[in-house]
Amino acid sequence: MEIGIEIITDGHCMEITKEIFELIFPKGLFEWFEITDGKSDDQQVSLTLTEKDLPPLSNQHQKIVARKFHDVTITDFPLRGKRTLLTFRRRYWKLEGQAEYLKRDLPLCCPGTQLEKAFADFLKAGSGD
Repeated sequence: MEIGIEIITDGHCMEITKEIFELIFPKGLFEWFEITDGKSDDQQVSLTLTEKDLPPLSNQHQKIVARKFHDVTITDFPLRGKRTLLTFRRRYWKLEGQAEYLKRDLPLCCPGTQLEKAFADFLKAGSGD
């Protein structure tokens, strides 16, 4: 799904496409996620990235009997001086005959924080710790 996000800055509206986001976000992010929603106001930018429906199956003949989502929201580098919130909609898959749900092991935030790792490293370096 190709989506453009409109960002309003100083009364001007600007559309940002997936190609521009690929320059900003970590390499490989769009291999597993697609941008499905975006909003901007005077204070913050909010983006929703939904994990693609690509189950981590070891046997392609296994039957998926249920799917669910779990949302994880993290704070990223500010865009144009606005707080930036990224909501990742993580997919979980349940296979026939198994009690547990499967998910991909994709680290999204720095352990112990709700910050994207590069942003957490930047803040840590700036604090002198």
